[in-house]
Amino acid sequence: MKPKIFVTHPIPTKGIKMLMNHYDVELNESKDKLDKDFLIKKISDKDVLLSLLIDNIDVDVINSAKDLKVISNYAVGYNNIDVRAATANRIFITNTPRTLDETTADFVFALILTIARRVVESDKFMRSKEFKGWSAMDFLGFDVHNSTLGILGMGSIGKEVARRAYHGFGMNVLYVDRGIEPLSIGFKATAVDMDTLLRDSDFISLNVPLTKDTYHLIGERELKKMKNTAYLINTSRGPVIDEAMLYKFLKSKRIAGAAIDVYENEPEFIKGLEELDNVVMTPHIASASLQTRELMSVKAAQNIIDYFNGKIPEGLVNKEVLKRMDTYQDLFIQKSIA
Repeated sequence: MKPKIFVTHPIPTKGIKMLMNHYDVELNESKDKLDKDFLIKKISDKDVLLSLLIDNIDVDVINSAKDLKVISNYAVGYNNIDVRAATANRIFITNTPRTLDETTADFVFALILTIARRVVESDKFMRSKEFKGWSAMDFLGFDVHNSTLGILGMGSIGKEVARRAYHGFGMNVLYVDRGIEPLSIGFKATAVDMDTLLRDSDFISLNVPLTKDTYHLIGERELKKMKNTAYLINTSRGPVIDEAMLYKFLKSKRIAGAAIDVYENEPEFIKGLEELDNVVMTPHIASASLQTRELMSVKAAQNIIDYFNGKIPEGLVNKEVLKRMDTYQDLFIQKSIA
């Protein structure tokens, strides 16, 4: 009997076709967030769950699926999955590493340029037919070139943002990431403490995963330390910022602006944020290019194929699950990593 796979939402077809060549695939066609009871029912007899970041795969969902072997998350982040519960149930969790680094870094700079040069405000101005001719004082923004960029999280995406900043815009790059030595980056970037980064940066890009340590990493204390001419950019996860506090600082113009692609309680956001001119808001689209989203589907599918071929999936994130193996396939995998 073929392994059974449930795909929670539509994704690019290339990965789906790869799976259909080998397995029994059920695809939910709705883009809406799934009801918990519906999800539990759908995976009751499934071997694999191919999930999206909007799916809350908690302990109840995991414990309900007695046949589940793999949760293949169509994302790099996997904070939507209870990793401990999955590992306890000997379930592989996989993600899609190195698929969206450059695309996301491109988008970080799209946001930086958009907020600094007041592109959205200017667009609204033109559409309202208020433009009466050139003026030396209209829509004065902030130069990106030769300014200082602070990066919180110098992982694979953070490094791509830094590379664009240094080589493309001649920016001074500061970063906070204890695990990354400056010499390993390949160009000039200065490791600093959090307070120095907040104090000295003209732009701050958040590129950290959501963990208990990064929840509300940016709150009142941190916002107070930023320059009143500085901009905050978030393409990581919404709860990394205290959104209510950010709204207060933007409304009072205690920081110059923010460009945010993610929100603390997606798809909801703090009421009033949409009325501010010094914020750019996008609907979680940092990785939304045709090429990248298709590659993510391929990676998510390949992780599943590798598992059933007795290989360690490239995207395996809970490697501690390997210690819990005792089946023939598990022993095969253990031998392959010895």
